[in-house]
Amino acid sequence: MSNIPADTSIEPDFEDYYVNMGPQHPSTHGVLRLIVKLAGETVLGVTPHIGFVHRGIEKMAEALTAQQFFPLTSRLDYLSAHMNNWAWAMAIEKAAGIEVPERAEYIRIIMSELSRISSHQLWWGVFGMDLGAFTPFLYGFRDRERVNDIFEKTCGVRLTMNYICAGGVREDVDRDFEKDVREFTDYFEPMIDEYDRLLSGNIIIQERTKGVGVLDPETAKQYGCTGPTLRAGGVDYDVRKNRPYGLYPRMDFKTAVATEGDSWARYVVRLEEMRQSLKIIRQALDQIPAEGPVRAKTPMNIKIPDGHYLSRVEAARGEFALYLVGNGKILPQRVKLRSPGFSNLSALPETVKGWRIADLVTIMSTFDLVMPDIDR
Repeated sequence: MSNIPADTSIEPDFEDYYVNMGPQHPSTHGVLRLIVKLAGETVLGVTPHIGFVHRGIEKMAEALTAQQFFPLTSRLDYLSAHMNNWAWAMAIEKAAGIEVPERAEYIRIIMSELSRISSHQLWWGVFGMDLGAFTPFLYGFRDRERVNDIFEKTCGVRLTMNYICAGGVREDVDRDFEKDVREFTDYFEPMIDEYDRLLSGNIIIQERTKGVGVLDPETAKQYGCTGPTLRAGGVDYDVRKNRPYGLYPRMDFKTAVATEGDSWARYVVRLEEMRQSLKIIRQALDQIPAEGPVRAKTPMNIKIPDGHYLSRVEAARGEFALYLVGNGKILPQRVKLRSPGFSNLSALPETVKGWRIADLVTIMSTFDLVMPDIDR
């Protein structure tokens, strides 16, 4: 087999063999193939094979204007569409010197934190199903529909929104927006406690996650991991706190951090992130100006001045960074994307080595991989 990975330092007691996991159906967050080296049920090594949904988005960006590229940012990590839109918008705004109205900045925060909650709701439901519990899937998607309804009323789309744009947001929110969002926050806060009672207290879930798939902080940093995958190991790094953008400096919230670095810690961090997102949303609703512009005046074709521009946001899976090189024309000279999923996936082989193949499913689920974010 030409794709057999290099041997590992673990010596099996009997002949080892290779098993393909995937490529899975595209509906499962994209297509990933794992070549798993096994001794019985023990994982000796894993080689991820990606690229099944690679579209060459970085090169496409260099053939599109700044405005034309926005829809493609929604289709990277489609569960972080608002955050990805925001990263591209900030890069353009830095380059062109565009000042964003205050009301638009608050709307960006609210929509981004709703996206984070929606993403974690989906992850929580699918995580339970990966471990054999079907009910969490129903609960998570039930509550996620409320967020999607808000998105649909605001910008007409439920997934790849393309709502945040250069200079602000495309349209002001509807008149029911504040009421709908406050109703959702009041509804969902006790639902997180229900999630805890339903899944977190399950002894089978705890035994399959606690101490399983430990990713120590030094290894996580060496691989460039970010987001819950990094913070579960005790590394207190969140772009919203450490490299503030927008109006996040006005928000009072805690970074969700655990210390164990195992699958349980990655689970707990995401639950706490949802609680903190609710806190941020409420503050933004209290502070947002009652009226005012939501978009600065920008030309249809924005010229990217000579220079190098970097923007970064805290997406649902970690730091999403965008590097832009301009040459004074309407088409960028170079666009480079730094997706959190790619770095997080690179740490998977180290994390699963020595565990059983059933644990590989658990560990990979807690990494929360979305393949279009990785393949680009």
